[in-house]
Amino acid sequence: MANNGFHVAVVGATGAVGEQIVQTLIDRHFPISKLSLLSSSRSAGKTILFKGEPITVQEAKPESFEGVDIALFSAGGSISKQLAPEAVKRGAVVVDNTSAFRMDPNVPLIVPEVNEEDLKNHQGIIANPNCSTIQMVVALEPIRQTFGLNKVIVSTYQAVSGAGSQAVQELYNQSRDVLDNKEIEANILPVKGDKRHYQIAFNAIPQIDLFQDNGFTFEEMKMINETKKIMHMPELKIAATCVRIPVERGHSESVYFETGADNISPNEIKNILSKAPGIILEDNANEQLYPMAITAAGKRDVFVGRIRKDLDETNGFHMWVVSDNLLKGAAWNSVQIAESLIRLELLTKK
Repeated sequence: MANNGFHVAVVGATGAVGEQIVQTLIDRHFPISKLSLLSSSRSAGKTILFKGEPITVQEAKPESFEGVDIALFSAGGSISKQLAPEAVKRGAVVVDNTSAFRMDPNVPLIVPEVNEEDLKNHQGIIANPNCSTIQMVVALEPIRQTFGLNKVIVSTYQAVSGAGSQAVQELYNQSRDVLDNKEIEANILPVKGDKRHYQIAFNAIPQIDLFQDNGFTFEEMKMINETKKIMHMPELKIAATCVRIPVERGHSESVYFETGADNISPNEIKNILSKAPGIILEDNANEQLYPMAITAAGKRDVFVGRIRKDLDETNGFHMWVVSDNLLKGAAWNSVQIAESLIRLELLTKK
């Protein structure tokens, strides 16, 4: 490990996102002098290879953050609420991948392609937005900057990996059981802690997270509230419907949006998006070229296609947005925030 790098801690290192964070640190050649891998007591003692070197996972405790420069959290909201302030108290900058701090007015909610400048206002904790929010705002921000943005209606088609590795395993098990004409067992989806569970294999479930009093789910309200915060647009008209589908990895979204300017063509929007950071435009109907979860999996970019003008609203458009929910939707955005902190000289070595 590099002597001139940072002491990095990954909290939740044995989880699906934690593993992706470690791999992304390797892929990005992130400057690391020391890597601390932390988890619950249940996973402590496991060994993870980092650049060929075995590192033993330690139980995450307040004292684990002594000497840490930056801590990347992905171990659940209750752990973040408990340990993130302890890490900050010991001088670390925290990038948190849970919903624990996202709507805290004192915590910046960051997607580097959209609002990197907000990092300058951090007070020790930086929140990583919800996976489905991240890919949507990356696609919408270049449009908003150029043409304005008045309204957004999004329907999501979200992969089961967003609900954790147990949900992925349940998808596999159920798929085999359906094909073998066996009885189907459902214990995880739509929400492990909710009253009823439904089969995800060969199905679509229009519930992600718990229902709120207004009829929207918590996932839908995350998308609505986080988008307004990230874009600094409390007045934005936005609604969401979030659906879980039997795909392992990669969230897809149908996004309807209305611009602030009139007389814009789909080609103008395609041109803007083709030059935007973090976006790959895949839009050629003649060649059946459009984004798909299966081709976005394992890639860090946000893929956009199927851009077309609405048939009734003069300033309305539709597009299809796909991204790997474990990478841009979680691990890569977290590491990207850490890279931004270094570039903006907001991260100092102890």
